[in-house]
Order: sequence, then C-alpha cells, then structure tokens
Amino acid sequence: MKRIFTILCFGTLSYGAFAQTPKPQKAPKTSDPEKLSVKGIAQVEIAKQKMYSGQYKPAMGLFKEVLIESPKNSSVLYYVADCSHKLGDDETAVQYLQTGKNATSVKNETYYLLGVIYQGQGKTDEALAEFNTFKSKASSGELKETDVDINISQCNNAKKYMVAPVSVQVENLGQKVNSKYDDKGPAITADGKKLFFNSRRPESDESPIDVEGDGKYFESIYYTTWDSAAQQWTEASQIPGQINQDRSHVACTGISPDGKQIFIYKNDLNNPESRGGDIFVSKVLNNKWKTPEPMGKPINTDYWEGGACISPDGKTLYFTSERKGGLGNSDIWVVQRISKKEWGVPVNMGAPINSPSDEAGLFLAPDGKTLFFCSNNANSMGGYDIFRTRLEDGKWTTPENLGYPINTVKRDGPLVMSADTRYAYFSTDRPGGFGESDIYKIDLQEYALLEKDFKHHADNTISILKGLVRDGIEGTPLANADITLTNPAGEKTNITTNENGEYLITLKGNTEYQINISRQGYKAATEKVMLPLNKTGATYTLEKQFLLNK
Repeated sequence: MKRIFTILCFGTLSYGAFAQTPKPQKAPKTSDPEKLSVKGIAQVEIAKQKMYSGQYKPAMGLFKEVLIESPKNSSVLYYVADCSHKLGDDETAVQYLQTGKNATSVKNETYYLLGVIYQGQGKTDEALAEFNTFKSKASSGELKETDVDINISQCNNAKKYMVAPVSVQVENLGQKVNSKYDDKGPAITADGKKLFFNSRRPESDESPIDVEGDGKYFESIYYTTWDSAAQQWTEASQIPGQINQDRSHVACTGISPDGKQIFIYKNDLNNPESRGGDIFVSKVLNNKWKTPEPMGKPINTDYWEGGACISPDGKTLYFTSERKGGLGNSDIWVVQRISKKEWGVPVNMGAPINSPSDEAGLFLAPDGKTLFFCSNNANSMGGYDIFRTRLEDGKWTTPENLGYPINTVKRDGPLVMSADTRYAYFSTDRPGGFGESDIYKIDLQEYALLEKDFKHHADNTISILKGLVRDGIEGTPLANADITLTNPAGEKTNITTNENGEYLITLKGNTEYQINISRQGYKAATEKVMLPLNKTGATYTLEKQFLLNK
C-alpha cells in the first residue's frame, strides 16, 4: 500500500538536520539499568509504532522517557539513535549507539546503524568495520532485514570512484536559488531559461509546519529564470497559480520540453486517496499554473507513486511506483499515450534498470534516448547516486554510474539538463551548501553525458524547433494537429500541437527535416526545413509557423 508521507524519494520530501543534543537526565536507582519494566516495555511498543509511521520526534520523546528508568538498555538506545539519524542529527545518534555498544547485551543492529552513519560521513573504513562486525554477529533474520552486503559494495565503490574522478566542475547555484532549508529536485525547460525546484523554506511567518511528520515546513515548488544580460539566475520565488497548498507536500518531478505542463508529486493530507502520494499534472495559462489534476488510473494506484517525466514527443511517460510486479521497493515504469487523455498499460522497465533497491528521480534527456535516474543500489557510492541508461537498438543499456564528484557518499540527484547539454543541474546534500540539500550546476565541457563514450561529438548537438500551427484563413491556432518530422535516414518523430496550437521538439541539429502537418478537416501541408546549430555553443532555436487550409 502507499507509504506514509514522510518516506519519500527524489523530487519529493527528504529529512534535514535536527541537531539538538539531548540533556543528560539523572536515572533513578535500579538493580539492572539494562532491563525494562512492564511499563517501559509497553511504552517502547507505543514509541515503535510512532517511529514506524514516520513520527520520529514524538517517538524519540517516548524512548527517552524509558531511558530515564533504563539508561543502558541497548535496544532503546538504538531506537533513539535511529530516530535521531532519520531527523538528520547523526552526531547525537552516534553518541547513543556508542553507549549501546558498551551494554552487556548489545542489539546487533547497533553495529549496522553505526556503519550506515559512518558511510554517510565518508568514513569508509570505519563503516566497513561496523558492517563486518554486524555480519559476524547477526542472525539470518537480522541479516535479511538489512542491506549490509549492498552497503559493503557501496563502500568499495566509493573507494574506487574517488581515486578516479571524472572531468567536471561542480558549483553551488548560490543564495538566490538555495536557502538554509531543503532545496532539491530541479526540473528545467528545454531552452534552459526556467529552472523549477522544490523547497521546504517558509514563504512567511505563518507558513504551516508538518507537525505529524518531521516538524519542518511543508514542501512547495519554486522557480528561477535565467537572466542572460546578468548571466545568472534570478531570485527564486514560489510559482504563481494554484499548485502550492497548505498542509500538503507538493513537488515538481518533471516538466514538458516546452515548459507548458509540469508533473507533480502531491501528498494531500486532506485527501485520503492521495495521502501516500500520487502523480498530478498542472498546465500553465497566462503565466499562472492551474490546479493540479491527478493522472488517474492506470498510472496512479493504491500504492505509492513518486514522480514522472515525459518524452520530447509527449507520447511516453516514465514514472516511479511501488505497485506489485516490481523488482524492489520503488521501480521505474513506462507507459505509452493512447489518446489525449488516455494511457496504455504501464510496463515495468525490468532489470538491469530496476533493482531490489530504490529507483527514483527520473529525467529523460532532450535527445529522447538517454534516461537519468537515482538509485541506492549496489553500484552506488552510498545514499543515492545518479545513473544513466541509453536506448540502443530498441533496448536500454546497463545503467552507468556518473562517477565522482557528481556522485558522492551523500544523497545525489535527480539530474536535469537543457538542450544545449553545456550544463547539468542536480541536487545534493553534500557538505559545503547553504542548508540541507542544495541545487548545483555541473560544467560538462569535458564530459558529454549524452554520448556513449562521454566525449563530445559536434555533429550530435541538439537544436530546438518550435512554433504554431494556424488556420490558413482565420489565423486561429489549431490544437491536435499532427506533425511528423523525417530525417535523411528515414527516421520519424511525431508530435501533436497543444490546445494553443503550439509545438516544441528537440532534434539533432545541422540536419534537414521533411515536415508533414495534418489535421482532420484540413489539407495536409509538407515542407523541408533545415535546422542549424548555434556556433556560439548555446542551443539553436528555430521558430516556424505553419498554415493549414480547410
């Protein structure tokens, strides 16, 4: 079934710092400070239920009350540490875990959680020592409840990638975009002019707080615009319209290439049907975003759906879900459009794309054949890493880790890029930012993410073709006009105009295309168009209007 709303992945909610070292409390005299009383046992069970439902702060308070009576109980110390860790306070978590390790009867998961924390701090050797201790002491049942073998693999990957960094420059986007709060999940229009992202910053002093979850502000969608004159991103602000709401987590997970519609993860606490999270879509009208509409079945289900992105031609949707039929917790699914409002049956992308771990944070590149996603699988460095897979001869290739310093032992991704492929943007909670997660820019001058060999090839640069299809007499825009573009090799790309008669498509530049436009009740039109490249390095955009006669 759907996850509780606090357990979300990329483009959505994450946990930030909650650093408050607990005040030492004097324990009453007891014959055995490791044992629990009958009352303590009952209170631990209540606290565990809150913890499992994502209410970490109240759960931690109950556990600490039990520690007053039984200050050396390894299990309760572990639970307090686990809550602290999930709230972002690893320093306090380590203190409790170290105390628990000195108990007569140590809860074995103590070693595992210590390893996880050390791994996230980049203390790879210390993490491996704790993981191996856990493996030597844990029962078969305890081993099944953890991913210790995956953690060990990730530690070894971190060692491998960090000694052979890829040739990129990673730069924080700065305080006009980022804040001291959680900023993540970028989405960018194909022309690179607008960048959307999700933030848990307060809009005002009255901004609501998620008191049932982690006690932080609810997540909302922000945007920033590229100022070409100043060569910088403008001050970020909430997107205008009807998307951001009180008492719900709302996050952008993908945007159409023309920037006219965004896909949203929404967790509405006032609506039981979307309480665990569903995929919604919103369209822009007069620069304001309309009320998000649920994608509905078969895309949304009773299970958790975490986000979506769409292909450049608008006919293929990729999304994440925990529905039955997957290989792990959250898997990537793909579905084809049947009509304007109808989708086919979703298909799991299967191995090797999906794994027993989580896959999330999707972005289909402007070329329509390179898919980026995030995963904490055995091939990552720890946390979540960014991977890419390419569509070659009708099949998706084995995912490749993008390497260090794009990926680190922290939570990295999702990643997006504009059509010019000069820069990529991603979110990460690595040290050195302004808050929890921040948005960063990657300079790709020497690392071509869309090329098979990661090397630049000038003849593969993408350009943009966009414009309008109108009635040849009345001049009114024509919605649902079919446009077919054929390159010299005979390969076809199909798109349809939106309700305003607009179209936008990213294509290989320096290429001549045969364009056919048709619509019911109108004579078809045919024209050849040469789509150039921009020699300055920016994306070339050609605007072309077509007229159809009845």
